[in-house]
Amino acid sequence: MPRIDAPTVAEHHARQRRALLDAARALLAETGQAPSMAEVGRRAGLARSSVYQYFDSPHGLLHAVVADVFPDWASRVQHQVDQAGSPGERVWAYVEANIALFASSEQAVAEALARVVDPSVLRGPMQDFHAQLQVPLREALEDLGEPDVARMAETIDALIVHTRRRPDTTHVRGNGEVPDDQALALLRRLIGGYLRVTSD
Repeated sequence: MPRIDAPTVAEHHARQRRALLDAARALLAETGQAPSMAEVGRRAGLARSSVYQYFDSPHGLLHAVVADVFPDWASRVQHQVDQAGSPGERVWAYVEANIALFASSEQAVAEALARVVDPSVLRGPMQDFHAQLQVPLREALEDLGEPDVARMAETIDALIVHTRRRPDTTHVRGNGEVPDDQALALLRRLIGGYLRVTSD
């Protein structure tokens, strides 16, 4: 019988499944391609046959990654917003958290999933993710006294994407992304006064 590295069998299985999901995410970020079950097993330190104990197929594994990543990303943003003080600081924390996600390896995971997973599988989780992500932003904007919360929330999201993605002629990464410190500096100039967070 395989050695159980946890207080209970259920916890052991949860840890193994977590290791496989983390391995799949890492491989997606590194290669931009759908990893094989063998590759995921090797990265997690498990035999290929063991991977099939948790996921019935490569498609099943990718679907599990989709179900895993979006709530994780939303949780990261929510946690950062929760640590902030005033309504304006909470909105700014939301901005910083999203810029950090764009700058991290998770962006490569998102781009890989968009290539290798059927759009019909991504659609629902992405819509849920966007709705979940908007909750702390809209709450902070409402507390700030914003009269048109929905439109302002969508505008801030659009600014984040546009500012992070739009290349300029002097300071741009090879992949066409503005460095996150420059994106944050521009966003602070744009909305820092409105949020009353004009200084670091």
